[in-house]
Amino acid sequence: MVKGTLKKIVCPCWKPSFVEGDGEGGGEKADSGGHVDELWWYKDSGKHVNGEFSIAMIQANLVLEDQCELESGSLKLGENGPFGTFVGIYDGHAGPEAARFINDRLFDNFKKYTAESEEMSADIIRNALLATEEEFLTLVESEWLSAPKMASVGSCCLTGIICNGVLYIANAGDSRAVLVKEEDKSINALRAVRISEEHNASFESVRQELRSLHPNDPEIVVLKHNVWRVRGFFKLSSLDLLQFYTFGIMICKQNFIILQISRSIGDAYLKKAEFNKPPLLPKFRQSVSFSEPILKAEPAILVQRLTAEDQFLIFASDGLWEHLSDQEAVDIVKSSPRDGIARELVKAAVVEAAKKQEMSYSDLEKVGSGLRRRIHDDITVIVLFLNCHSPTQTSFGGPMMLSVKSPFSF
Repeated sequence: MVKGTLKKIVCPCWKPSFVEGDGEGGGEKADSGGHVDELWWYKDSGKHVNGEFSIAMIQANLVLEDQCELESGSLKLGENGPFGTFVGIYDGHAGPEAARFINDRLFDNFKKYTAESEEMSADIIRNALLATEEEFLTLVESEWLSAPKMASVGSCCLTGIICNGVLYIANAGDSRAVLVKEEDKSINALRAVRISEEHNASFESVRQELRSLHPNDPEIVVLKHNVWRVRGFFKLSSLDLLQFYTFGIMICKQNFIILQISRSIGDAYLKKAEFNKPPLLPKFRQSVSFSEPILKAEPAILVQRLTAEDQFLIFASDGLWEHLSDQEAVDIVKSSPRDGIARELVKAAVVEAAKKQEMSYSDLEKVGSGLRRRIHDDITVIVLFLNCHSPTQTSFGGPMMLSVKSPFSF
């Protein structure tokens, strides 16, 4: 499995299809195709077990580092139920391999643990995510001599599950989920509620946690140019410096401070000292040794029952939230048609990013991947509209079976 997975995630020519459900339990297969348009991939509308959805992503990096998926129907491997919807946003960094791996493995692991339990729980989600982490670290170890770069890549991991009227949110990193509630039906007032705990050094609570876990490391978090970062320095060559200056990335005293996040899947070189040595490229190696992992994969989990006031959910990588507030995103959804709403959110964020660079949107459209990273990040958005007490049925009366996965590249 490891060898086959490695081939899929590193081969630039391999692209997954937009998978249809297998129809287990009598469910009808649903159309799951997405559309590619230059730097865009999107599925403007579709139905999941608990309502409707819209998905969109735009590429900014030279190689797409975001991945996402939506799975709806049976949540148990080889059995009919429970039925629900699974959403994943995987925001990679330092390369696409970790995000691709999660997109390939997490839901399978989730279904395996669901099959071993009689009911859905936070432990199932946690175990699936940590199992995926262990599989990726095993892959890094098995390919250490031939592909040491695998030790330097990682990904944030945001998942949401709706099952039997209960919402489960698990997050490792700084992607975000927002639940939108109806406050006053008479005036169509909607309120944004942030429901994911983010692991970003910009939050004082995250800095305190890191300092408590690493009391002997005075530079476990550092403030440079008014941005807090988790320890992790690249030693840069003159060519690296030129490239990073070209792409507008922060440089401090010949070191590149890599991460703001404190939790992730992957980033093996910041979790296991055995990967902090050759053949890992010198620019990734930590000059200060460590015995405890600098980052961890343990997700923060929220569990709550959905109510009639809960209207929709917005899941997005941090590329969206860098340019839109929670309420701004909600207001866009409220004032726009459902069909294509994920694209509308991504475009709104990109327009704001262009404004900050004193560019028009039409000028930005002329900027290709790679150079575009100076202006905005890869951005992925999934909007789930909720009808939790009346699951979507197919024409045959069975639950809808659907699997939508983003392509590894466009």
